[in-house]
Amino acid sequence: MNGELPVVVVGAGPVGLTAAAELRERGLEPLVLERGPAAGTAVAQWHHVRLFSPWPELVAPAAVRLLEPTGWRPPDPTYPTGREWAERYLRPLAAALGEQVRFGAEVVGVARRGRDRVVDAGRETEPLTVHVRRSGGGEERITARALIDASGTWGTPNPLGGDGLPALGERAATGRITYQVPDLTDSAVRDRYAGRHVVVAGSGHSALTALVAFAGLAENDPATRVSWVLRRGTVGDAFGGGAADQLPARGALGARAREAVATGAIRVVTGFRTRAVESGSDGRLTLAPDAGDRIEDVDEVVVLTGFRPDLSWLSELRLELDATLQAPVALAPLIDPNVHSCGTVYPHGVRELSHPEPGVFLAGMKSYGRAPTFLALTGYEQVRSIAAALAGDRAAAERVELVLPETGVCGGAGVFDEPSQDGGFCGTPAGAEPISLSAPH
Repeated sequence: MNGELPVVVVGAGPVGLTAAAELRERGLEPLVLERGPAAGTAVAQWHHVRLFSPWPELVAPAAVRLLEPTGWRPPDPTYPTGREWAERYLRPLAAALGEQVRFGAEVVGVARRGRDRVVDAGRETEPLTVHVRRSGGGEERITARALIDASGTWGTPNPLGGDGLPALGERAATGRITYQVPDLTDSAVRDRYAGRHVVVAGSGHSALTALVAFAGLAENDPATRVSWVLRRGTVGDAFGGGAADQLPARGALGARAREAVATGAIRVVTGFRTRAVESGSDGRLTLAPDAGDRIEDVDEVVVLTGFRPDLSWLSELRLELDATLQAPVALAPLIDPNVHSCGTVYPHGVRELSHPEPGVFLAGMKSYGRAPTFLALTGYEQVRSIAAALAGDRAAAERVELVLPETGVCGGAGVFDEPSQDGGFCGTPAGAEPISLSAPH
């Protein structure tokens, strides 16, 4: 009976839609549930940001095979923006999948049918029940043979607070704090930051993208002041691998950010862990650290300190997650930024992504937990392997069909407070325009 049930895929982003294409090609019935109104809803929120990877590295082979009969053709090998990725690839792919994709469907819980987390009996034989809240009102339960959670981490950014929790006063100051790269091509957004004192917190790809954009704003409006706040004690290799990065666009962004700092357009504050955000009577903010000098007269704060997975709606499933990264335990050693650079993260699949709960998989950026620097190609390989396993083709599931580029030294937000033995910190390069991850968190 379970074989006739759908495989529920959570999230109609790049990895979720690829999972559906892989499942359909294997003769399985996918059902993609997306809480947003269209495919790539999360991608559309960073529509102005350009990716590190060119088009050939952003489309999945199974998706291309599904799309080509519709007349779709792969775009030229340029570097698309988030808007272009969504409009020219994700939305046509969702249309090709048709009724196998439902929008306005938020998954709020998953359990083994008739059993909570504690009950042992029937976990191998009973299907899953997926609890869904519809945007128009009402709820439903969908019975599924398996679940692929490709919902990503975009909706749960890390806070400004230096200990992983919101700083004192951070929630109260949300009117002056944003957690994504602002679109300075939008005149209203530009006016919000022009001529102001802006603090950018973070040392990863998104932070460098914002720094380059704000440096350009300060060049046109010299009254704009930019402070770059890092938790680590020195900038180190935060600008990334430069010409050595096999993602050239990412290497270029690191070079531009380095240049902006060298010219004095950006004030760098290292070793700063925010304890409190204090709001003054004039509405301006003061950032108070655990130790050291305060940053005063702040108009706007852009927090780009990474993301984390939302595991709350998976609480009735038996997941085996690494205590540090919140990634599957077999995957965590391969992606731990305390140990590995991006270039030593090997392609992986169903073996590393399985859990004690049968038929449940975290895929895409969510599978990385709190580890950074996820590539779209990695996610496509993950769901190819998962689909093969669900179809009973274990040989294909365990076969590696992907060679990843070496992507330089990388670490997580605040992971490397001191230099590693080779001097490396979180790697971050990108291109001549604002650039983001190949597959954002």
